[in-house]
Amino acid sequence: MKIMYIECNMGAAGDMLTAALAEVTGDVKACEDSLNSLGIPGVTYSLVPSVKCGITGTHSDVSVNGTVEDEHMHEHHHHDHGHDHEHEHHHHHSSLHDIEHIIGDLNVSDKVKADAIAVYKLIAGAESKAHGKDVTEIHFHEVGTMDAVADVVGFCALMEKISPDKVIVSPVHVGFGEVRCAHGILPVPAPATAHILEGVPVYGGEVKGELTTPTGAALLKHFASSFGSMPVMSIEKTGYGMGSKDFERANCVRIMVGESADSDSDKVAELCCNVDDMTGEETGYATELLMKQGALDVFTTPVGMKKNRPGILITCICRPSEKEKFARLIFENTTTIGIRYSLKDRFILDRHEETVTTKYGEVKIKISEGFGVKKIKPGYDDISGITDNK
Repeated sequence: MKIMYIECNMGAAGDMLTAALAEVTGDVKACEDSLNSLGIPGVTYSLVPSVKCGITGTHSDVSVNGTVEDEHMHEHHHHDHGHDHEHEHHHHHSSLHDIEHIIGDLNVSDKVKADAIAVYKLIAGAESKAHGKDVTEIHFHEVGTMDAVADVVGFCALMEKISPDKVIVSPVHVGFGEVRCAHGILPVPAPATAHILEGVPVYGGEVKGELTTPTGAALLKHFASSFGSMPVMSIEKTGYGMGSKDFERANCVRIMVGESADSDSDKVAELCCNVDDMTGEETGYATELLMKQGALDVFTTPVGMKKNRPGILITCICRPSEKEKFARLIFENTTTIGIRYSLKDRFILDRHEETVTTKYGEVKIKISEGFGVKKIKPGYDDISGITDNK
């Protein structure tokens, strides 16, 4: 299973996260080209080598209409742009609705759009709590809008490219002290950042300054499967994303990607229940629904139950992380009032599909390999399709 570990020993900002992912892909230049083809209005990404405390990494410079903004100015939704008139021309886009519109028009997949909008909703929700305003009134005009969009969309697009099965994030270092903004001086972490990080393990008090920005916090919160220490994994790629500021310690986010030693994919949850008062139709409906909802397998076994009643044992096999979801579905769609479950280890062969051309047309074949065994089997649907056409 492909695991990503994001180490935030010096917090996280959107540009640092994007730069670290670019390094993980193994080809920073190709990443720069693909980010520049996303079509964000007026935006140019420039991924440049950067050295902090002797460590070489990559820094992401985003320029909007030729102007590079200060790192935290575009990240921080509270900064005062009053003194900054030359940037006003690209601050028209403001509400969440405008941002959704910009993202909707980009040259990215629906998944990337959905991820980017979800991240923005986290930020807008936190800003609305922090300022006591409705989400619809939250304006991103104090942010160089496009730079922040560039950080969010860039990170989401690279995540899709790497597509890890699981993302684990270290406890997040937020820094300490104060940050100046349009409303005056705020404590670190800024209120919006603190709202986003509710429920996330964080710490401060080691480095003075704002280490984690709202954008960085929202990206971590949206993509993390869990927070904690680094799992047992064999590392295949490491990326260092550098911030702009210099501290005594390397100001970077480190992202490692590799295979987990103990893959979750060879563990399954098995949920079982016995019913003696469901019709064949009801049982068929329930098993079909469980499969549609993503169960790995569902089967029924006829059993003899108490009072000499013939009954059915329903067994649902699913991923361990989804056992609560399937328990709820079983309760909703069967008459049972109790479900037994256990976690099982399993041996599985690696599976992939190929399409071959035969004289009857294209046929998908399933290839399964592992344990010194290789099995090849044509797909049933394709074969039955051929026999129907004869």
